[in-house]
Order: sequence, then C-alpha cells, then structure tokens
Amino acid sequence: MSIRSSAAALAALCGLALFVSACSSGSGSAGSTSAGSSSSAGTASSTAATPSSAAAATGSPSKPAGSSAPGNSVDPNAPVVKLTFESLAFQPPTVAAVKKIVTDWNSANPKIQITLQQGSADTAGDQYTTQLQGGTAPDIMDFQSSLITGYIKQGFLADIGQYLDPAVKAAVPQPIWDTVTQDGKVYAAPTLLQSYVIFANTDQFKSAGVAVPTGTSLKWDDFQSMAKKLTTAGHAGLGWGLKSPAATVLNLSLGFDGKFFSGDPASPTFEVGANELQVPQRIKKMLADKTLDATSVTQGGSDTLPGFFAGKYAMVVGGDYIAQTIKNTGPANLHWTVLPPLAGTASAHQAADPQTLSVTKQSQHPAAAAKFINYFMQAKNLAAVGQGDWLIPSSKAARDEILAQTKGADGWTNILATATDLVPAPFQTAANYPKWKTETMIPSLQKYFAGSLDDNGLTDALKQGWQSVSGG
Repeated sequence: MSIRSSAAALAALCGLALFVSACSSGSGSAGSTSAGSSSSAGTASSTAATPSSAAAATGSPSKPAGSSAPGNSVDPNAPVVKLTFESLAFQPPTVAAVKKIVTDWNSANPKIQITLQQGSADTAGDQYTTQLQGGTAPDIMDFQSSLITGYIKQGFLADIGQYLDPAVKAAVPQPIWDTVTQDGKVYAAPTLLQSYVIFANTDQFKSAGVAVPTGTSLKWDDFQSMAKKLTTAGHAGLGWGLKSPAATVLNLSLGFDGKFFSGDPASPTFEVGANELQVPQRIKKMLADKTLDATSVTQGGSDTLPGFFAGKYAMVVGGDYIAQTIKNTGPANLHWTVLPPLAGTASAHQAADPQTLSVTKQSQHPAAAAKFINYFMQAKNLAAVGQGDWLIPSSKAARDEILAQTKGADGWTNILATATDLVPAPFQTAANYPKWKTETMIPSLQKYFAGSLDDNGLTDALKQGWQSVSGG
C-alpha cells in the first residue's frame, strides 16, 4: 500500500480511500492503499483464512485482536454480518498481503465476513465522495489522514475510538493518532507512513573518496557538501524530482521549524519567514552550484531513477517507497543504500500523513467493522503490507518485524529510522491549504527554482496566493 502520488492525492482530497461498508448485499465501493493505483475501482473478491492468522494485536495466536474491545462482542446466534472493505493497494506484494489478511479473517470469523473490493487511488476521492453522498459507500475505507478531513467535517465518518483494542492504541504513538483525531474523536486507524529519504550509489561514493554517512541523522550542510564532492564532469552529485515540489518542501521545512501555518486550523495564521525559506534556498543554492542536476528538478519524483541507474547522479531524493522500484528494476550491478534521515537545524522532523482505515457513518455494523480494523493493525499484518509497499508501519512492533525479516537490507534500517521523527504538521489541517498548494505553492516554487523569482518574489507570491484563497 504505497503512498499516493501528489496528483492522485489531490484528486482524492475530498474523498476517503479505505472504508469497510456494512451491507447485507455485499455491495460497496472499491479501494486500496497505494500511490498511483492502476486497477479499476469496484472489483470485489472474497477470501477465506486460517484461524491461526486471527491473532490478537498483542500477538496471541488464538484470539483475534479487538475481541476484548468494548462493543466488539458478536452474538454466536446472530446472523452473519457482511461488510465491504475497499483497498487501494496496487503493488502485487501488497495486493497479495491484503487478500491474505481478509482470507485469514473470514476463516477465523464466520459471523463477520468481509468482501474485499479493489479500488484506485487515482479515482478514489471522486468515487468516495459520490458514494458517501449517495449512501453507497463501503463499510471500511482505505485512504490518508490529510484526505479524510473533509469527510470528517461533513459527518461521513464514524468515531471508532470506543471500539479500538487497547493494544492497538498502545502500539501506535500518540502523535500519529493525533493525525486522525478531531475534538477527541478517532476517525481512523493509521496504518502506513511515508518519509523522504536519500538514495545513494555507494560505488560512486567510493570512487569519489566520500564516506557513506552513518548515524541517526544527516545534517543539511553535510548533505550539500557531499553533493559537491560527488559532482564531476560526467555527472551531478544529486538528482531530485521536484516537478511538484510543495509536499517535499513543506515536509523537510519542519526540520528548520518552518511551519508556514499556525493557530486555529479553521482560520490559520500564514507566515513565510527565514525558517520557511531554508529548504527552497538550499535547493536553489545546489542548482546554482550545479551539484543538483537542473533537468531532474523538472521531473517527477521517480522519473530520476533512470538517471540514477545509469550513474548520472550519485544520489537521488524521493519518497521511501521508490526503494521498491530500485530493488526490482535497478541494474544487477547497482550497489545502493539509503542514507540517514535528513535533519535541519531544529530536528529531522517530517510530516506524519499516514494511510488510514476508516468506518463510514453509513455502516450498520461499526463495531464489527472496527473489529476487523483491529485485526488489520496486528504487527504481522502491518509488516506484510508495509514491506509490500516499502512504507513505514505505524507500530514499532510491525517495524521490528520488518527489520527481523529483512535484516535491515535494501535501505530498510534508515527508512524505518525516520518513523520516530514523523509528527503532525500544521499545513495538514489548515483550511484552504490544498487549494493554495495547487494554485500557488507548486507554480511559485517551480518559478523560483527556474530563476524567475528571487527570495522576495517567492515570499510575496506565497503570501498573496494565501490571501487569495483564504479571503484574508
């Protein structure tokens, strides 16, 4: 279940991507949790499972997670509850992992049966919006915390806090729960997270006499210095796909305490100061030094990989999930790793925007739907879907399971290390942020990196754009 591309995320802004709809007919919406899903929405499938896989969130092999949670008991004499669950997974290993989770659940829980529907992250927002408004949404939705805010405000999602197993609550840090909580009510379970990381060609580091950095974080100054040392007549030290740069800049700005927004999310204060300009200025400096390839900045996030494979750049920056593409499609002779998390002068913080599982308000069986979510949140299940998409599970137990299975190879050690620095960010809940991001921040940063805006021009453009969308 990979994080959606920014284009897919914007299309999904008004919708939620992973719901389990309770309906006796088994009909519902389609969904999955991956970026750029190419599968068509609405394809349904049923699966059966082994009782051993219905273990509790605590790891018990015989007791399904959530069975002790308030309101989760099911009368053995009651009729079978039928729920629909829409998944947005599209990577084959993740699709298989989700199917197995549903199969195992259905085998161990004959009174609560899940029909799995496959959706697309590209169309999930429009689809969910239409279904929620028409009363045909799935019981359980797979989406993303920043994208369910509108649905929460419109009253389309159920508060599942009372149904969550205590072990599930304890396994995920409170700051991550905060991303799916409003006014004390929990509207989703956070499953997987993405971070921005640096991928490095270790052979080029060796040839340039540059040591591959270790440690808990990598300072921006050291990162920029490395890019310069790795730049030769034949290639730039760094390639960075910044065609849609807003999300990257907003995330990495947190390391410099650059927040852009503060105060009441409904009417936030907007600020572009020295902290907010740090990341754009550093990127522009690397462009001026020619240590960052100028063509790569005009490309999408993963479009830089062919150049990375060909030795055109010694490093690329991208979402952690592109490690899967490097592993699966990179040259056999490519020796690569993931560097420690990039840190600003304040921290190595990035925004926590987890993929989510929500129960729709329309569901007739929210307790049963939440019981399945408790099961999905088991460490072994989160580890399976996280490893399939090369994303970070929200619980430490699941991350530890991935480390044990992979031995930290293929960048997993440093990818998982970013988990503790993922925090809620003000921009995620700021009213009118999505519109401002699309209409103002993306084109303004593009102009800034192309040289047609200076620091003052960028600051003015961002502020004026915010005033335009916020009416203030």
